[in-house]
Amino acid sequence: MKKLLTSLLVCLGSVAVHADGLQDLEKFLREVDSGKSSFTQVVTSPKRANETVARSKTSSGTFEFLRPNRFRFVYAKPFEQTIVADGQTLWLHDVDLNQVTSRSQKDALGSTPAALIAAGTDLKGLSDAFEMKAAPARDGMEWLEARPKDRNGQLQVVRVGFRQGQLSALDIEDSLGQRSVLTFSNWQVNAPLKAGDFRFQPPAGAAVIKP
Repeated sequence: MKKLLTSLLVCLGSVAVHADGLQDLEKFLREVDSGKSSFTQVVTSPKRANETVARSKTSSGTFEFLRPNRFRFVYAKPFEQTIVADGQTLWLHDVDLNQVTSRSQKDALGSTPAALIAAGTDLKGLSDAFEMKAAPARDGMEWLEARPKDRNGQLQVVRVGFRQGQLSALDIEDSLGQRSVLTFSNWQVNAPLKAGDFRFQPPAGAAVIKP
C-alpha cells in the first residue's frame, strides 16, 4: 500500500509540473535570448474548384535570432532569399531578382509569428498584440494558439509547438486560407550572437525598394 501511495503521489506530481504550450512559451521567452536552427517550411494553398489535392511548396534554410527584435531567415532551397530584422529595419533580399525591399520594422512586425519568437520578451508584452491560449497536445508537442487582436491584418492564427520545452514548429494560417508550417531542428540555444551580426548591406547593383 505504501508503494502504491508513493507511486500515485509521483504521478500526481508529474501532472502538476507538466507544462502546456503557453507555459513553454513563457519559459522560452525567459530563458532563451538567442538561437540558431535549421528549418523546413511547407506552404499549402487552398484547393481550387478543379483541384482534388491542394498545391504546396517546400523550402528550407537557416534561422537565427537575438532578442529583442533581431532575426534572420536565410532560404537556401529552392530559391535563395534572405529576410533580416536589424532592430530598426526589416530587409528582404531576393537573390534571383537582385532586389532588396526595406520597411520600418516597427510597422511590419507588430502581430507576426516573428514577434512571438524573436521580438517578445514576456507574455505580458505579447498579450498587447495577441490573444493567446494553450491548445491540445498533438504530434508529440505541446501547443499554444495566438490570434492577433488587430483583425484587419493578413495573419489569422499562429500555433506554436514545443517538444520537451524546445521550439519545434510554427503553424500559420492567413486570411486567404493559405497555411504555412515551419519545423525547426538542430537548435543552438543561447548562441553567441551580437547585434552587429544582423546588420544588412544591400549588395552592389541591387535595386532597393522602400514601399
